[in-house]
Amino acid sequence: MSGSDGVTIRRLGVADAEEYRAFRLEALRETPEAFTSNYEEERAKPVAASVRRLAEGVLLGALTEDGGLIGTAGLRLRARSQERHKATLFGMAVARAAGGRGVGRALVERTLELAATEGELRQVLLTVSEGNVAATRLYTSCGFEVWGREPRAVLVGGRAATKLHMVRFLDSYQSRPEISSR
Repeated sequence: MSGSDGVTIRRLGVADAEEYRAFRLEALRETPEAFTSNYEEERAKPVAASVRRLAEGVLLGALTEDGGLIGTAGLRLRARSQERHKATLFGMAVARAAGGRGVGRALVERTLELAATEGELRQVLLTVSEGNVAATRLYTSCGFEVWGREPRAVLVGGRAATKLHMVRFLDSYQSRPEISSR
């Protein structure tokens, strides 16, 4: 995505570690029920943990014209041979100030495009907190379907949150764009 609104989607690298860590911590603090990670635990980790995360996976960032990070989404591939047809969309977050601008949709669509470039991948999985209507609506509009519901999937401040499990089959992706390191 690179449009008139000045937002660019690109793959994040280790040079983005500090900004990525700050963005992630803010997302965890603002919406703890949306993630399985915990703000306090993640804050205690050194920046090196973010460097490793960026070096090992595919993490996309939505950046403003001035380079500010306003959204993220990741794609985790499976290592086991009998699961290499599946990947997981994770770490999806958009800054509140950037809401309603199509940033989330652009991140999900670009993640799906990248997944389609992986020859063995046939489906992308994700979880979303039940009751997160905006996220569920976004994922559904991008072709994800609910296939299961996990009660008490996470405990946030002692309160149980249910997670919906969703899947998006990649059969409809005809073109296979290149994954860029930039």
